[in-house]
Amino acid sequence: MATSKKIPVVSKEYLLPFIVITSLFSLWGFANDITNPMVAAFATVMEISSAKAALVQLAFYGGYATMAIPAALFVRKYSYKSGILLGLSLYAIGALLFYPAAEYEVFGFFLGSLYILTFGLAFLETTANPFILSMGDEKTATQRLNLAQAFNPIGSLFGMFVASKFILVALDSDKRNEAGEIIFSTLSEAKKAIVRTHDLSIIRNPYVILGFVVIAMFIIISLIKMPKRKNIENPTSAKSSFQRLFKNSKYKEGVLAQLFYVAAQIMCWTFIIQYAGNLGISKAEAQNYNIIAMTIFLCSRFVSTFLMKYINSKKLLMIFALCAMATISGVILIEGMMGLYLLVATSAFMSLMFPTIYGIALDGLSKEDTALGAAGLVMAIVGGALMPILQGTMIDMEKIGPFSGVNFSFILPFICFCFIAIYGYRTFKIHK
Repeated sequence: MATSKKIPVVSKEYLLPFIVITSLFSLWGFANDITNPMVAAFATVMEISSAKAALVQLAFYGGYATMAIPAALFVRKYSYKSGILLGLSLYAIGALLFYPAAEYEVFGFFLGSLYILTFGLAFLETTANPFILSMGDEKTATQRLNLAQAFNPIGSLFGMFVASKFILVALDSDKRNEAGEIIFSTLSEAKKAIVRTHDLSIIRNPYVILGFVVIAMFIIISLIKMPKRKNIENPTSAKSSFQRLFKNSKYKEGVLAQLFYVAAQIMCWTFIIQYAGNLGISKAEAQNYNIIAMTIFLCSRFVSTFLMKYINSKKLLMIFALCAMATISGVILIEGMMGLYLLVATSAFMSLMFPTIYGIALDGLSKEDTALGAAGLVMAIVGGALMPILQGTMIDMEKIGPFSGVNFSFILPFICFCFIAIYGYRTFKIHK
């Protein structure tokens, strides 16, 4: 009796390109999670509200929305490798612009630098995700992307570590007196100016170093031979691809699910510092909880990839979203450290969401529609730009009914997880 041949997640012919492209997932993970704590840092050192400081996320994730479609059109016309090299170029330019931004001490300059940096990230994500999906059999595509995405939180962890041990802990603007009050606000304008110059240089340095690391990665990838995308016979216009995507309900709902997921992720990880700060914990110490959350996220990513061998990925997405709703409910309703612990635990259930939504939404698309379809899913990252500002506004209110503003603000991630649970249900029950 013939036995079915086991399909490898990554075959030998694609192993080196897979390893190199997977390393990029860590590279943009680092950028994402060294930036999240900067919302709290800028709020203090620039003396601005949480809502205004959250413009960091608008600039960061707004770059994705701006450049995702142009990136897809570029890749459609040229190649995956060309898209990656252009993305790395923009990434390096944005990171290096942090040097003049710190010299001029203008918040808007930092926002502009982040905006350009994420032009590069949009190119990388629009290109790398479908590139990974194409490196092997379609039956293992979602599993392969989950494996590659598992290395994203490794970069994120390193970004959080750098933010905690080399940035937040070194900020003079976050120093507190014996009563736990921040001293910076009581200083004279002259002393504040000295502290501000010092702290902005502390924020600047990791980004400048990152710029040179990205340049090195550009050189490495430019020298490595990458598999070429298979030519599409009689390709249709981009307009036709958009029309087909717009008619595809599973894809359209996937874009919305991705938007809500990224919004939930960024809110949970950005404002964990404010949540901990509400309990009298310093920014540097609060960042340690972010690191724990990311460690849980990383471990859960590998666990969920394993579970997909036995549980339908669509059903698993729904189950994880329901679990995230349960933990976030505790974050809203429970005051004190238990609420913080539940916020940290939520990361376990977010782990599989991005790559699984991505794989489900693109599953079944023709090769000529995949690049633009991927762009739509990358554009959905704009969810990380919009909702944190709304959450920051709620936090600034301090009190909303019987709840503190910080606690109640997590109603927004709860709503996001509700939509994701519904999408998971619809994909395995309705969009078969």
